[in-house]
Amino acid sequence: MKPIPPRAGQVLLPALLLWIAAAGVAHAEDEIGKVARATGPGHAAIASAHPAATAAGFEILAQGGNAFDAAVAVSAALSVAEPHSSGIGGGGFFLLHQAADKSSVFVDARETAPGAATRDMYLDENGEPVRRASLSGPLAAGIPGLPAALEHIANKYGRLPLEQSLAPAIRLAREGLPVTEGSQRLLRAVPRMGSPSPAFLEIFMPDGEAPPVGALIRRPDLADTLENLSTQGAAGFYTGPRAELLVKGVRDAGGIWSMEDLAAYRIIERQPVRFRYGEVEVTTAPPPSAGGVALAQVFNMLGHRSYAQLEDPARTHLLVEAIRRAYRDRAEYLGDPDFVPVPVERLTHPWYADGLLASVRMDRATPSDTLPGPVSQRPLGTDTSHFSVLDKDGNRAAVTQTINTLFGSGFVPPGTGVILNNEMDDFSVKRGTPNAFGLVHSHANGIEPGKRMLSSMTPTFLESERGLAILGTPGGSRIVTMVLLGALAWMDGADAEGIVSLPRVHHQYIPDSLSFEAGAMDEDLQAALAELGHTLRESSRPWGNMQAITLEYADGTLTAASDPRRNGGSDVR
Repeated sequence: MKPIPPRAGQVLLPALLLWIAAAGVAHAEDEIGKVARATGPGHAAIASAHPAATAAGFEILAQGGNAFDAAVAVSAALSVAEPHSSGIGGGGFFLLHQAADKSSVFVDARETAPGAATRDMYLDENGEPVRRASLSGPLAAGIPGLPAALEHIANKYGRLPLEQSLAPAIRLAREGLPVTEGSQRLLRAVPRMGSPSPAFLEIFMPDGEAPPVGALIRRPDLADTLENLSTQGAAGFYTGPRAELLVKGVRDAGGIWSMEDLAAYRIIERQPVRFRYGEVEVTTAPPPSAGGVALAQVFNMLGHRSYAQLEDPARTHLLVEAIRRAYRDRAEYLGDPDFVPVPVERLTHPWYADGLLASVRMDRATPSDTLPGPVSQRPLGTDTSHFSVLDKDGNRAAVTQTINTLFGSGFVPPGTGVILNNEMDDFSVKRGTPNAFGLVHSHANGIEPGKRMLSSMTPTFLESERGLAILGTPGGSRIVTMVLLGALAWMDGADAEGIVSLPRVHHQYIPDSLSFEAGAMDEDLQAALAELGHTLRESSRPWGNMQAITLEYADGTLTAASDPRRNGGSDVR
């Protein structure tokens, strides 16, 4: 992959609607599959982690909704169809672009710490983290943000009422979805995640084990909760009888939620992080996401060292050293900007990148423990969900949502059908102690009541005179590097299918190792990087579940693609 070399002073075309003048239509697939393409005006595209969610989005577009209504429908449908990764018991980030005025906004629906949360709530009497205390059960759950986001986006940016956009998800919850081989495999892993609540087991493992492939899992309690949300808005979730059920269930099982916590939750709109790499404008996630800052830092470093002109192993070596330093800064500086000063402007400034590069040697890897910052180690994990939407008018959405690890906290408050997140683990439980994804943090990401925990979720837009890309992925600590590699692939000419199919490499400062998927590096490159001092580890399993859309302005080719590693669904209509 060779990205476009940095060139200053280039101006984007007014852009997105230029392709509408193109002629000719060629729809590649009639069924929802892994990849879909169309050429010509008047098409929309959706790529999501489940075909039923993609179908829900197109159902709403067919009823006159725009990309933002479709995003509400897809998000809610994923809450039903992908319970291991996301849901209304969690949160997410919505990166939106309105074609009419060419404006972009970042809708922050990240979870918040309950009012009774304390800095040391997961430590024992010796000041050490209690095993799984921040991962299992209701004490691990932050106050969900996704229900508030669905109402906010429908009311402020959509064309249709919330009740209409949530109808497909409610139908899916009532009628049920069949167990697949993949979902059965995930349910069989449930015993390893702790002790799921009785209400969780009643829904997903009623006979004490994963249901057979083809069995329907119906979720009537979740359908009722979604109906409350659809008819009453966010108040139907955060106040009243449904909120009382949530709080009672949490507190009866040892959690600390209160009615005041739910009623106080608010969506925050933030300005995205924006920067340029050559002729490409990147619009991405600001804090409390760490992704946008890290992407800006890495691209600044690559540009200053003429990455595009390098050959391997120098290319991969420089990329790893840039990523190493960005993740170090993530650990030290980033947190909720409403609680701690996050120096975004300084960290993303090209001059700061010069300073970071001062310690980079092209003949030797930098040991991470020689860089200042909190250092510790722990194995990694992944879960979360992403989807991308583009409507025929050019409105677009990149959305990453999560309940954190597999099936979140494993806790369902009785009568609600809602799987609660375990996002409290994304706080710094103790300085230098890694979370479930092996990430370490400073006190900038310490626990405080009402605070939003730092996230890796990085929904992103790329745009140049050539065209447009909408992308994002789950993957825990690997999210930023996967989005980075996807962006570099697009800059090198790849379409959505090429972006999501690309073999991946990853480094995150701690642990100090360069991990890679099978096929990502040949033996010669591995040997050369080892000679430079990198510790290499080939992964035994694939990473991520990227969902991407690309548009070529020259001929209007629109491509939607779902990661071949998973069971997503993409379509263009």
